[in-house]
Amino acid sequence: MNYLFVVAHPDDEVLGAGATIHKLVQGGHKVAVAIMSGHAAARNNLSATLTEDEAKAMSIMGVETVYHADFPNIKMNTVPHLDLVQYIERCIEDSMAEVIVTHHPADTNNDHVMTSYAAQAACRLFQRREGIPRLKQFLYMEVLSATEWSLDSSANRFTANHFVEVGPEGVDLKLQALAAYQGVMRPYPHPRSEEAIRGLAAYRGAQAGLNYAEAFECVFSTL
Repeated sequence: MNYLFVVAHPDDEVLGAGATIHKLVQGGHKVAVAIMSGHAAARNNLSATLTEDEAKAMSIMGVETVYHADFPNIKMNTVPHLDLVQYIERCIEDSMAEVIVTHHPADTNNDHVMTSYAAQAACRLFQRREGIPRLKQFLYMEVLSATEWSLDSSANRFTANHFVEVGPEGVDLKLQALAAYQGVMRPYPHPRSEEAIRGLAAYRGAQAGLNYAEAFECVFSTL
């Protein structure tokens, strides 16, 4: 199966699905990551070595195919929607993605919201263009420090209904990949702390009777 993870920023892919990505790669699936904005501007906690950090994190997870856009960080709402959609469509076409995973549209981070809306529009590419594999599954992921801060009470907040067992070793690998991004991890009780990430994996696992898990919201599936 071909998977495409569409994220707003480098580190989102690890926060939302780092252990799952590694498990998919180990299982022989093809995994690609599309990053909409690689800028560190307005993200003072990230180091000047962001490119190297990202490469290290991807290597830890086993990801070989990474697409990089150059949309402005924390300003993605100023970019024409069509530009975002067409970029993701090119990634879908190149990766031949059958499963797309992206941000939840009720995230507090506006770049996440814009990325989610664009991915939703792009996922229908197989209906508009010959030679594109049909979409088999579309998932939202949860990114600590953004998804849980869903302050818009009028929106449908993230609802976990798809669980991937990752085990304690998967959580360890996720934390290792996150540590590659200098400045991302914070002391507890920050949501990007080791304790919070382990706790969420334990809680999501317990919800589904699994030994640690990452949770997703499945909004479309033919599997």
